[in-house]
Amino acid sequence: MKIGVISDTHKKSGRAKKAIDILVKNGAGLLVHAGDIGKEETLAYIESSGLPYVAVLGNNDAKLTHLKDRYNLFTEPHYFKIDGLKVKLMHHPWFLSPDADLIIFGHTHKFSARCDKEGRLFLNPGEACARNKPVSEAVLLNVTKNEWQILHLQRRIKEREWQYNNIIYERAV
Repeated sequence: MKIGVISDTHKKSGRAKKAIDILVKNGAGLLVHAGDIGKEETLAYIESSGLPYVAVLGNNDAKLTHLKDRYNLFTEPHYFKIDGLKVKLMHHPWFLSPDADLIIFGHTHKFSARCDKEGRLFLNPGEACARNKPVSEAVLLNVTKNEWQILHLQRRIKEREWQYNNIIYERAV
């Protein structure tokens, strides 16, 4: 199962679309947005991909709250299951307790991935908006029976090509 993960798109819909496109191109079967979406246009684009998706509201998304019934949009923390995998999705790193197999968050604008002793993955895809640095980021997470295969994607603003960095952690079975 491949999960495309973005966060912190803010009002940069063009950068969000490019991140979504590269995730779809690389085989994402599910799209996840970890908050600070910024514009309904970004949600509409995610939905137009035709893939299943889930998103949470971030601290800058108050004006999108009324869209929760229109999109697959939730308040944090939001728990869901996919293929037997328990996922916790949030924007703020306030809920980083190890109560799911996969814990996805945003807010810090910094990519991070770490696995605890029990094989749970804590993942922040970084910022798609390229606000704090001139790089747009996304993550393609391939979940296998034994591994978390993380493809950290980065694109320097004003460049077309994405750079890829692979990280692999063992999963607890």
